[in-house]
Amino acid sequence: MNEALSTLEQGMAGGGLDALLVTDPKHVYYLTGFASNPHERFLGLLLIRGEEPVLIVPALDAEAAHAASEVTKILTHSDTDNPYELLKACFGGTKPGTIGIEKEHFSVSRYEQLAAAVPAESFNDIGHLLRAMRAKKTPEEVSRMKHAAELVEEVLRRGLTHVKAGVTEIELVAELEYLMKKVGAAGPSFDTMVLSGPKTALPHGVPGDRIIQPGDFLMFDLGVYAAGYASDITRTFAVEEADPKLAEIYHTVLAANEAGIAASRAGATFGSVDRAAREVIEAAGYGAYFMHRVGHGLGMDTHEYPSLHGLNEDIIENGNVFTIEPGIYVPNLGGVRIEDDVFITAEGPQTLTSFPKELTVLHL
Repeated sequence: MNEALSTLEQGMAGGGLDALLVTDPKHVYYLTGFASNPHERFLGLLLIRGEEPVLIVPALDAEAAHAASEVTKILTHSDTDNPYELLKACFGGTKPGTIGIEKEHFSVSRYEQLAAAVPAESFNDIGHLLRAMRAKKTPEEVSRMKHAAELVEEVLRRGLTHVKAGVTEIELVAELEYLMKKVGAAGPSFDTMVLSGPKTALPHGVPGDRIIQPGDFLMFDLGVYAAGYASDITRTFAVEEADPKLAEIYHTVLAANEAGIAASRAGATFGSVDRAAREVIEAAGYGAYFMHRVGHGLGMDTHEYPSLHGLNEDIIENGNVFTIEPGIYVPNLGGVRIEDDVFITAEGPQTLTSFPKELTVLHL
């Protein structure tokens, strides 16, 4: 049994669970090595205390599951089968006391079908167990994330050559997402964002048909998936010339980014990282224009635990990976965000992203 499964079994015993059912495809992959998008079909990993783990997959995925899964007991169901009958059979007619499920992932419909087939005394949430495990990355996971960061930086490097007279935001998005496949990524890890001019004042703006203009600031927020893990980077550039006010904002955000990274150390709180970056921006008089948290966890999901907001007093641990992405957004003028992916080690914070951060002027 692999280390992740062993850790989960220990958590199951410590939590007084008789059985545990994992249904999020990412978690199934994390625990078994089998990656799948089952769409509406049932996919689940069942652990019953004292028994061999069971992977339940759609019949059309049987061959792939046998090839990839570290769990060797695999049951399949066709489109005309009821997969909950398979679950029921796994319990051999016994009624479990408590079953752990992922409540954030389980729909009401699926819960009702599970409860009808396996009427346990109670169903407890196991989300906290999986979050705690995923928050501390293994060296293999960090290696995959470093590779994803290298790929997205190559995409950005090549994409900048397409910033030419007459190009629009959405055309740049198309080029970037084409390049993601070309460099070997599985695809974007979230909707690629390219914003220009006054639209850079929108933290989650939508790229459109605006043509890039001289004097614009140009913001790129993009990431890729590679080997199941995500990267996430934001860089902001000036076009032809840097407006003095926006240049001042840029250097303030860069200082906040660096302060946030420096504060990212094991033993500190996640909230202290947000505060370290925010204090820089507030001291420069732009506190009202930084309206989001400083970062978020990163791994198999682009947004996962932890949330780096000022009230999160959870403790940073070695192995955590998260973003540091302060920003200033001034309506009718523009905005700047600079984002890096940070890995926590015993020696201090390590940035997985390395794309240059000095203010760069692009020429059309």
